[in-house]
Amino acid sequence: MGKIPKIKDEKLIVGLDKADDAAVYKLNDNQYIIQTMDFFTPIVDNAYDFGQIAAANALSDVYAMGGEPILALNIVCFPKNLDLTYLEDILKGGADKVIESNALLAGGHSVEDDEPKYGLSVCGLVSPENLLTNSNAKVGDILVLTKPLGTGIINTAIKNGKADKESEQEAVKVMKTLNRDAKEMALELKANACTDITGFGLLGHCIEMAENSEVSIEINIKDVPIINKTREYVALGLVPGGAFKNRKYFANKIYANKFLQELESDIFFDPQTSGGLLITIPEDNINKINEFSTDYKIIGKVIEKEDRFIKLV
Repeated sequence: MGKIPKIKDEKLIVGLDKADDAAVYKLNDNQYIIQTMDFFTPIVDNAYDFGQIAAANALSDVYAMGGEPILALNIVCFPKNLDLTYLEDILKGGADKVIESNALLAGGHSVEDDEPKYGLSVCGLVSPENLLTNSNAKVGDILVLTKPLGTGIINTAIKNGKADKESEQEAVKVMKTLNRDAKEMALELKANACTDITGFGLLGHCIEMAENSEVSIEINIKDVPIINKTREYVALGLVPGGAFKNRKYFANKIYANKFLQELESDIFFDPQTSGGLLITIPEDNINKINEFSTDYKIIGKVIEKEDRFIKLV
């Protein structure tokens, strides 16, 4: 992506410059268009669940920008020798999740491929005053995470036949949940910055936010929510390769401490599928968060820029 030319246009409000969650284009003085797409290979055995997870993941990019999805198109890759009922269940799951988001599913495109893949291209709308980006965190903001970590690790445990039913069900529930309500909370509490936690893990996306905002972020390790049994799977070595890539790439931007040498730190680099929103909110609104959900957790705060972008305490 780094070799793609950076387009400069006064109507392109958000492009490649800040590695944000979606592109944003000025339609008129009152409306911006949000455009995104995402798709991936199956991560759970149940086809309907996979469809819902993939759709929720794609829709999340629009919510992370403060917008509302209005239109979606299917992206499908499917092997010719696989039972079509599997594809039907995937598409049903995706369609039901789009309906839940109040957007319209208006078709899509499919190709033959050796491995099934599914996702959505999504168009959304946002007003200029509601636009959220990952580059406006303010010193003094509190840091809120709206879903627990661990989906990448649990998906790895599932693929290896090591996950128990309880943790698998919890992970699937987390991944299927839309970030719509979290976005509404962010807007009502006057959030300054927002992103969703996906492939770079919690620490990677925190670093992007801090770097783009020219601040540092302090994270309270003990306050970060984690899905049940995730630590046990880490101890068994059931960690996706993406977590190690994230650690290698981002570790030098984090204050080194003993925690980075511990197994549990793998969870903080774990690539998430359809993860929660990471939101910075003015400290004055700290007592209002639980009015929206007790699942939304305060995990740290934004501080003055230091030598490194992340401080773990």
